Amino acid sequence: MKTAAAMDNARQEPQRVADEENALAAPPLERNCSVGRAIAILSDAWTFLVIRECLFGARRFDDFQARLGVPRQTLTERLKRLTEQGILKRSAYLHRPLRYEYRLTAMGIDLYPSMIAMLRFGDKWIEGVPRIPLRLIHKTCGCHSEPIVSCSACGGELKAREVTYRDGPGAGMSAPVEFRRSRRSSDSEHYNRGRPSSVSRTLQIIGDRWTFKVTREAFLGARRFDEFQGRLNIAPNILADRLNRLVDNGIFERRLYQRLPDRFEYRLTEMGLDLYGPFVAILAWGDRWLANGAPPMILTHKICGEDFTPQVICDKCRRPIVAWEMAYEPNYDMTENGEVQIKEYDP
Repeated sequence: MKTAAAMDNARQEPQRVADEENALAAPPLERNCSVGRAIAILSDAWTFLVIRECLFGARRFDDFQARLGVPRQTLTERLKRLTEQGILKRSAYLHRPLRYEYRLTAMGIDLYPSMIAMLRFGDKWIEGVPRIPLRLIHKTCGCHSEPIVSCSACGGELKAREVTYRDGPGAGMSAPVEFRRSRRSSDSEHYNRGRPSSVSRTLQIIGDRWTFKVTREAFLGARRFDEFQGRLNIAPNILADRLNRLVDNGIFERRLYQRLPDRFEYRLTEMGLDLYGPFVAILAWGDRWLANGAPPMILTHKICGEDFTPQVICDKCRRPIVAWEMAYEPNYDMTENGEVQIKEYDP
């Protein structure tokens, strides 16, 4: 005859099994991060290319397809997704048959400073043809501009080692953002579709979601393999692959800290540290549009001692960069068959 305790345990067993199954099925939690939320959008190459062509004036389906050579089904899905995310708005320009054009919303236009921050990084660090695809002109001051990411409090250019952070009102842990994209390694090559672009070159290196997250954790102090793995709940083989890529691309350097067995730390190089500007520019966009008024992180500029919002400004007149106040001079011509012809100016 079963005791009362045994009967009680038997009654509790189905619930215990269910709890364990639910725990195994639940996705691992990760750090709330406006950068992570933003890169959920930008880490898809086709999505980025559609946004870029919008900034260059594309409006209609045929415009995007002609400029990018994107499959119709893929383009339809990306336009639909960007509209649902609030980055594009759709309006009819023809009713019989029904045809739509797509324009950037305020949220979409506000991505421009982040794009410029990535452009400046690509211009400085990543080789391509032409070396610098675009020369930027700030129409407000009439100068050729090389924008910088600055402190909103003092206007000084931001450096990774001169900024501290603390938890903001949106800090905490939550399930990771879903990434609906192909896992093919060739996806990064899509960033090179269409016109030459330093932004595309930058995203080819850091646009992959795991690469972006590993680099983020390096800015937040992670150095060793087990630190990255513990913070990100990332599979060891994926982490090893991303660390190797970041070393190969010059973002990290590997330093031996133990022998027998050999163990390495991964530290940001000068090139890697220079990614801080693009990172916090994207963070500022994510805070404005994806954090529901509760940014997960508060940044403090050690130079002036003030909390700040990162802003992208003209290096000449020090005014914030906005899309409608910028023009550009391409350093290339595109032939009818899509070949790039470099103009005389190519530093």
